[in-house]
Amino acid sequence: MAETQKNNPLHGITLEKIVTDLQFHYGWEKLGSLIRIDCFTNNQSIKSSLNFLRRMPWARKKVEDLYVDTFHK
Repeated sequence: MAETQKNNPLHGITLEKIVTDLQFHYGWEKLGSLIRIDCFTNNQSIKSSLNFLRRMPWARKKVEDLYVDTFHK
């Protein structure tokens, strides 16, 4: 298992850190234009975003992919 994780740029990074870093880097408005989900455009808070992303794997995947593209390329 450790072998498969050593090349994973998200290994050891919490969803809260991912959302917080993206929000700090882009701001809510830009983040909402990059990923069209309501918690980034209307109900803008880390807490509401985490609640939504934990329930919606497709949205979490988009956020994780943006994080990797932004900070690990």
